[in-house]
Amino acid sequence: MLERVLSARRGAHMADEGDEHEGDDSKTKKHLSIAIRITNYFIRTGYLCPILLIATAILLISSLFVRPRDLLCVSSISSFDRLSRNRFFGLDGLESDFGSLGVPWCRSKDGKTVDWTSKDLLQGLEEFVPIYESRPIKNNMYGMGFDHSFGLWFIARWLKPDLMIESGAFKGHSTWILRQAMPNTRIISITPRHPEKYLKKGPAYVDGNCTYFAGKDFVDFGSVDWKTVMKKHGVTDLTRVLIFFDDHQNELKRLKQALKAGFSNLVFEDNYDTGTGDHYSLRQICDQFYIQGGGHSCFEDGDEGRARTRRKKFWEKAVDTKELCGPGEVWWGVRGYMRDDFNHSNKPISYTQHFQNSRFVESILDVYWELPPVAGPSLTHQTRYDPARAPSPIVEDGRFGLFQRLGLSRLETSVFNGYTQMVYVQISPKKS
Repeated sequence: MLERVLSARRGAHMADEGDEHEGDDSKTKKHLSIAIRITNYFIRTGYLCPILLIATAILLISSLFVRPRDLLCVSSISSFDRLSRNRFFGLDGLESDFGSLGVPWCRSKDGKTVDWTSKDLLQGLEEFVPIYESRPIKNNMYGMGFDHSFGLWFIARWLKPDLMIESGAFKGHSTWILRQAMPNTRIISITPRHPEKYLKKGPAYVDGNCTYFAGKDFVDFGSVDWKTVMKKHGVTDLTRVLIFFDDHQNELKRLKQALKAGFSNLVFEDNYDTGTGDHYSLRQICDQFYIQGGGHSCFEDGDEGRARTRRKKFWEKAVDTKELCGPGEVWWGVRGYMRDDFNHSNKPISYTQHFQNSRFVESILDVYWELPPVAGPSLTHQTRYDPARAPSPIVEDGRFGLFQRLGLSRLETSVFNGYTQMVYVQISPKKS
């Protein structure tokens, strides 16, 4: 399917680069001879001029009723016209809202949203690409790719926190990203294995202005005495602290731990979609909880079942009905289970629990914002996430000129294949 998409896009941009059938004389001659015979007939009969006049009138009249955005021109696809985008991909055309394949969205208490706009994201992309190209860890397999690296850098730079805390550092790529966003701000890194251990095998990053709870000094985020740590770092306003979770733990648990400690600005890197991932995520918690059974159909021969089966052929992280639904049509979480404790525990989630979890999350949620994919799949060649289950990309499909102008075409396509719905949230105690 992706090859069809790419060939359709190239056709519009590469028509002047030569005809690939230039040597196929038989096809050209056959079509020209038919056209010549028809034209000659109308010339002989005197009908050619009236026909041309009628055709011109029809085109003028139709132009008054056909809106430009209804034409399937890839370059005109708007970020708000999801139906056109889905038609472009030749799939089911389902709206990306609450619905059978819609994008889950946690609802904030008072309807607040982020301050930044799509224009700010585009400006940030232009600035970030050369920064990303200078990264010390070129091959960050099993870590963040370009989309989430940009998201973390953008959020940190926008919020300008007094202190940044990360839970899960791996080789230190996320630490490096935070440092590029805030060159002089202190970082606390919590990770079971110290990033310096990876230096023995290849590129890694250890920050000189970072306090590490790692290796023999490792303490899990929920067990840190944050009151003492904040005092040591001279932080009195906890709303000026940014927490970044990339530790593959139960996000509901991390949310409660952060709330208890008094933190409010959180970023979750792996906000896995329903039926995927290795832990319980906010996206799973908020996926249409208020409808019995989650609003998803477990009937394989239904419209949703057929749509999921088709999409599974195109997108690696698309989930079909067999994977989505467990015993008794349980679907929430990771196939109906709440994985946690570094994947050592895996408990089933009842519908009642899931409903209670979603109500609790929304009772403390001030802002919920999912990072959009940087660019559409026909531009990045990603095959991982299902675009029907993600916000519209910052750079829409078909906008190859913008994609190129931002410098994104210089990057290897593999760096775009790690999108997992990174989310920024603000929380505060629930109202009494």
